[in-house]
Amino acid sequence: MLKEQFLKALVAEDVGRGDLFARISTSKPIRAYILAKSDGVFSGQEYVQTFAKMYDLEVEWKVNDGEFFAKGEKLLFIAGDSKTILSLERSILDMVLHASSIATLTAQYVTAIADTGVKLLDTRKTRPLLRAFEKYAVRCGGGINHRMGLDDCLMLKDTHLQTIDELDAFMTEVRQKIPFTSKVEIECESLEMVKKAMKAGADIVMCDNMTLEETKKVVMYRNKNYPHILLEASGNVTLDTIVQIAQTGVDAISSGSIIHQANWIDLSMKVESKNNISER
Repeated sequence: MLKEQFLKALVAEDVGRGDLFARISTSKPIRAYILAKSDGVFSGQEYVQTFAKMYDLEVEWKVNDGEFFAKGEKLLFIAGDSKTILSLERSILDMVLHASSIATLTAQYVTAIADTGVKLLDTRKTRPLLRAFEKYAVRCGGGINHRMGLDDCLMLKDTHLQTIDELDAFMTEVRQKIPFTSKVEIECESLEMVKKAMKAGADIVMCDNMTLEETKKVVMYRNKNYPHILLEASGNVTLDTIVQIAQTGVDAISSGSIIHQANWIDLSMKVESKNNISER
């Protein structure tokens, strides 16, 4: 979904048939700001910029995407018509809150494995119709996007493998029918399955829910026999386990929790004016 379409739908959900306050209030030029009530990593700048163009607002940035902020900081200022800003207040806040919360948790994971050289990837475990938005937030937190959908990488999961009679023959057909630039990733739960996947010509092998010892054996086998194949670890990835997983020697670790386990940080909007309009 394009940013403009996404934002129009976001506003329509909240405004409905029209903001009742806007119906009875008088327009005046105001300036509002978003206040951090907790520490975090900012995300949402690209979307707020699009909001500004759509609704004729001026934005002054004090923090950019991917930057850390502290409790008490004013993150950005928005100037424009009072009716417009007050009608958009919740839409803007919800969007920035959601994105910044994902970016904040992602940054914690990235920091934990920063010294290992292992990449942190997201997954397709995203909220319906919010995939592009949530994966954007992951990038702001320093993570790297895994595939966006079924059309940019062929991943053979356990469910797919149950329908394939002969993996080598299937992979031969795959190479004739998918785009030349598309990679093939095969999900494996054991070293024996890893050997079959690598022999069949996988570009990436996922170590799915393997123990640390099993993953280390896979890394040793890969390094000796197929050093060009990338290894991804997935399953049971938490802030408590991610360092040990990274130390096994895999190239990347994927985690859906950086999106679906992100707790909302605390942000609010204030308005600067002589009447001292407070947050809604």
